[in-house]
Amino acid sequence: MQMWQKNLWTLVVAVILSGASYTMVIPFLPLYLLELGVSHENVKIWSGVVFAAAFLVAAFMAPYWGKRADRSGKRQMIMRAGVMLAIAYFAGAWVRNPTELLFVRIFQGFANGFVPASMALVASSAPPEKMSFCMGVMQAALVTGGILGPMIGGLLSHLFGMRMSFVVSAAVILAATAAVKWLVFEPTKIVKPAETSLVEDLKMAFRNQVLVKMLGLLFVVQIVSMTLQPLMSLYVAELQGSMEGVGLTTGFIFSLSGVASALAAPLWGRAGARREMRGLLIVAFVGAGLFNMGQFFASTIIQFGALQFFMGLFFIGVFPAINMMALNSSDVGFHGRVFGLTNAATQLGSMVGPLAGGFVSSWTGIRPVFILTGATLVLLGVYVFQLRLRDSSVSR
Repeated sequence: MQMWQKNLWTLVVAVILSGASYTMVIPFLPLYLLELGVSHENVKIWSGVVFAAAFLVAAFMAPYWGKRADRSGKRQMIMRAGVMLAIAYFAGAWVRNPTELLFVRIFQGFANGFVPASMALVASSAPPEKMSFCMGVMQAALVTGGILGPMIGGLLSHLFGMRMSFVVSAAVILAATAAVKWLVFEPTKIVKPAETSLVEDLKMAFRNQVLVKMLGLLFVVQIVSMTLQPLMSLYVAELQGSMEGVGLTTGFIFSLSGVASALAAPLWGRAGARREMRGLLIVAFVGAGLFNMGQFFASTIIQFGALQFFMGLFFIGVFPAINMMALNSSDVGFHGRVFGLTNAATQLGSMVGPLAGGFVSSWTGIRPVFILTGATLVLLGVYVFQLRLRDSSVSR
């Protein structure tokens, strides 16, 4: 097995474990807040704040960690993030009130960077002709972790309570970090970036119009994704008419979407190697938007789960296409910073989304949020279609 292949499959396992450790606890934070004494009237707002806090800190830290990955090594940044995340998860098991949970989430945001550094290491070691496939496989790995996490977390919270989920999450991310330490080797023949300041890096990045557009798309896509995520367990409770077993049911629903995404991600990656990326983005955005809007009309758990599955088939196609277009617009010595910036855009969207979801759902209820987010995805598809038409007319 060549070095890039060993790196790829080791980091696939590590990213699966990282994704699982994250989703063991994150989808169930609203239930944990109720356990910590937050009232049903305030849980939506608290959920938004607790979700957003980590993402705000992570967004500010992401360009710095990306620069460090290019300068000091991506493997080192993966291990740094893994150890710090393990500390954050373990601390989450011992909080006594929502304020302490908020501080743990802030530290978690500071620790962030495991997955972007892993993506950057794979991108820097893979042959150019294998890049699209590798990005699709890595996205599938992240989604696979997202399948396992809610299932395990839902079962643990159902049997032992939320605190055990935090402890297991810490152990899982430590296992992923150990795998990286012993099995991953960073390429040595990578062009070292010139000595530049963080401000100079940002100026350079924002002169790259393709990269700027990709960052904007990621920002809006993540707002859509995270607007709904904190509300899922509450919506499941609304559909089934009670809070009984809601953690287990929510984990199953998350897993359905994850199964669809894991199946589709490598296919989107392969399609990206053969077809024009913007065409794939249009299909992914419109398909995901229509199935997302369909969830407004769900009246049973079965209907909701089926719509989540079909949405997952399309939604996952957005990320390999955007990542590849961002990577192709930059030199290899800038790849760590590209993933740092894409991570920053993702984290900012993840901060805005839960706040928007909390406030909008408190005002209108949860169902109308599906129409709003679905329509946004369709409009993104229209925007990419217009860009494609404009560029094709310019090239004639």
